[in-house]
Amino acid sequence: MRTLTTLSLLLLFSAPVLANDGPTGRWKTIDDKSGKPRSIVEIQLDASGALQGTIVHIFPIEGQPDDPVCEKCPGELKDRPVKGMTILKGLKPEGTQWTGGTVLDPENGKTYDCFLELQDGGKKLKLRGFVGGPLFGRTQYWFRLE
Repeated sequence: MRTLTTLSLLLLFSAPVLANDGPTGRWKTIDDKSGKPRSIVEIQLDASGALQGTIVHIFPIEGQPDDPVCEKCPGELKDRPVKGMTILKGLKPEGTQWTGGTVLDPENGKTYDCFLELQDGGKKLKLRGFVGGPLFGRTQYWFRLE
């Protein structure tokens, strides 16, 4: 009976962990202004074990090119297609968050420090981008694709 109770508790507390792979997977981003889907970002582990996120799909916006380029990005990213661009880099687990990374906003070409946090049982991802400290930034919520 004791073994059954221990096994039941183990399964109960490990279910949320088994339900998702942390933030790895595909996420739908939402435009801050329109509230409409903007892109799909695939988050994976890189060779160093840090998270990186790449835009794998862009939802067309009326009046804009179907395959936009990063006109305001600096250096080698300037005028490169946004689809296929790695916009998240260097995030490592720290408690319930992934921290120490950066996020690139292809709309303005700027890179921000950021952290990620899973919410709603791993179905929603809170991404906070900031300059200087988390107090000075903006939060987006991304939604996991099944």
